[in-house]
Amino acid sequence: MMSGRFFTSFANLNMLEEANNGVIDMRDQDDKSAILKTVLIGDGAVGKTSLRRNYLGEEFIEGHLATIGVDLATKRVLFNQEVIKLIIWDLAGQPTFEKVRGHYYAGCNGIILVYAVDNRESFDNASKWLVEAYKNMGPLPPTVIVGNKIDLRTSLDKSRFVMPEEGQKFTDYFIEKLGVPAIFRETSAKTGANIMDTFEELLRMMDEEASKREEPDIFKG
Repeated sequence: MMSGRFFTSFANLNMLEEANNGVIDMRDQDDKSAILKTVLIGDGAVGKTSLRRNYLGEEFIEGHLATIGVDLATKRVLFNQEVIKLIIWDLAGQPTFEKVRGHYYAGCNGIILVYAVDNRESFDNASKWLVEAYKNMGPLPPTVIVGNKIDLRTSLDKSRFVMPEEGQKFTDYFIEKLGVPAIFRETSAKTGANIMDTFEELLRMMDEEASKREEPDIFKG
């Protein structure tokens, strides 16, 4: 059964106004591309960096690629006939970096929250990551909740793994309680399964959210 502690935490949070002070302006005067910013969040060792590397077309590296603080990546994508510069902040999952992470939520257009299907603790901690994002941002932007490492879910002992139904149920509950545009996806950073789709769906949701706010030109430079 889904715990209510996560949403109780939300009820106790004060609405925070972020002035975006100190956030780097990534727009070059000679670069007319629109800029969107997303953050990759989740426990350490769930594969956030490997997901990012796969999306950028980089080689998969076996083992844990520990992020120290924050990593930055950019990718130009064609979306709705517009060139978008997507800024991806890959935030370290270790508790020691919590204060550092707080500076990178401001101005975020989308969130990708990652857990590993072979690590139930990382799934149980998913709500804590959404609370952290809310504390730093206020109302959350479009969010993709990702169950990663599905290539490892080959054992007959299904109790060892987080199943798709659990991830979908968590996402549905999240949407119902907070009204945040969100979807659930399962991926494999090793095989590349569903990674492109995950980022494309996030772009689509950000576009739809802009339309709801009557800002159809968000992607225009």
